[in-house]
Amino acid sequence: MNSAVRSAQAMPAVPAGDFRAAMRQLSGGVSVITTGRGDDISGMTVTSVASLSVDPASLIVSINRQSSSWPLLLQHRAFGVSILSAEQQQVAERFTGRDGLKGRDRFAGAQWTTLVSGVPLLVDALAAIDCEVEEIIERHSHGIVIGRVLQTQVSRNTSALTYWQGQYVAIDQNADAVKLAEVSLPTARARWRG
Repeated sequence: MNSAVRSAQAMPAVPAGDFRAAMRQLSGGVSVITTGRGDDISGMTVTSVASLSVDPASLIVSINRQSSSWPLLLQHRAFGVSILSAEQQQVAERFTGRDGLKGRDRFAGAQWTTLVSGVPLLVDALAAIDCEVEEIIERHSHGIVIGRVLQTQVSRNTSALTYWQGQYVAIDQNADAVKLAEVSLPTARARWRG
């Protein structure tokens, strides 16, 4: 074992509440991860999706190994990423599981489609990304899933759903650009004149 690993193991654990409070400062795009096929489907809301590589197209997502979706992911070795628009907050809330819905019941009330892998993807999501599992790295309570992208669909919507400080926050590219211009242009003009 090298000294860097040995030093990390000797450090005291950070309290879970402190870590959660720190991570709430990081805003994240909201996505629904889906897996399974037919009636044997499940999904979850996450903010842990990130691109890994463009060539080949791949991404990573962190998934709790205690989630109801985990066994389906291991069985089918494929998953979908639906990046949510601001109008899809109800979908995000339903897939958190807080209301007790599980499996197929979480998909009610929204339109779904399938691409190459056969996993459900949300119609009208900002982007729908169909993936096959390339590798899973299990660490602590989660699995870091590396997915090779099989196919994508991108919508024309300009509003994104993010999560920050324990709340959903809508970001609208067009409306927020106008607001930013209103605030920054008078300040820039004043500096240019001064």
